[in-house]
Amino acid sequence: MQKVTRRALAASGLTLILTASAFAQMAPMAPQGQQQAQPLRIRGTIQAVEGPTLVIKARDGAEVKVNMTDNVAVRGIIKVSMSDIKQGSFVGVAAMPQPDGSQKAMEVHIFPEQMRGTGEGHRPWDLRPNSTMTNANVEHLVTAADGQTLTMKYKDGEKKIIVPPETPIVTYVPGSKDELKPGVHIIINGATKKPDGTLEANAISAGRDGLVPPM
Repeated sequence: MQKVTRRALAASGLTLILTASAFAQMAPMAPQGQQQAQPLRIRGTIQAVEGPTLVIKARDGAEVKVNMTDNVAVRGIIKVSMSDIKQGSFVGVAAMPQPDGSQKAMEVHIFPEQMRGTGEGHRPWDLRPNSTMTNANVEHLVTAADGQTLTMKYKDGEKKIIVPPETPIVTYVPGSKDELKPGVHIIINGATKKPDGTLEANAISAGRDGLVPPM
């Protein structure tokens, strides 16, 4: 990871710790015993900012309005490289299952150390039909000409994940509401529908420098 990124993370470690729970987007929904509205995942581009409301063009082309809470947590998403994935890194991988039982990565996001353990496990994901999400510790990695193979361990098992060279690799950095401007690509994990039908978000991840959050 670039030195400037390490400095930013070190200086803002407390911010990441305090907002990690708001970004537990990779965690499975725990059964509550009662029927509850499932949080919504919204991917899209900000079209306008109307006070506390974001007008978003979702990836399916629909216009969606989301109200931000007063204490909304914002995190930037930046590009890093394959070399930033180390043995012992805690990462999330959206992938497609392969016939041999392995997973082929569509993206990898490296969690800052303060977010280690976020949503640990393996589960279905909605990036593409039949895709999966694995949040786990990198126990072993092997680099080859056609990419890297990660052996990822989580509390209930492990997965072998193939990461082709063209796979986008990103990480999170602390952000602010000032980043939420028209043209910025965002992902909201856990928008809630209020009784009046409006949508509300207490956490937003925003791609920097034109980056589309790949997860």
